[in-house]
Amino acid sequence: MLTVTEAAAEAITALTGQENGQDGGGLRFAMHSQQGDSPQLAVSVAPEPESGDKVLGADGGPKVFLEPEAAELLDDKVLDVQQDETGEVAFAVLPQAQPQPGS
Repeated sequence: MLTVTEAAAEAITALTGQENGQDGGGLRFAMHSQQGDSPQLAVSVAPEPESGDKVLGADGGPKVFLEPEAAELLDDKVLDVQQDETGEVAFAVLPQAQPQPGS
């Protein structure tokens, strides 16, 4: 299942509050296109999940809506935020850390 970091959860809360003026929306991931071996995801702020979406997040907290194909693609990933050299913040999908042998 997709894991959402605390920093990403805060960013989702800020985005959904700004976008629709109230809590209750979420960040939605959907498959945009499949070019060769690299699938492309579309990310948007949505007021509610679409039919068939998986919903991650607790009541009153930030939510992530995953279109079924996107949910499958992101199943073993971590959603985080990263800041570039200009200070802009962007969402990043990273691989989950693998446990080290013997730990």
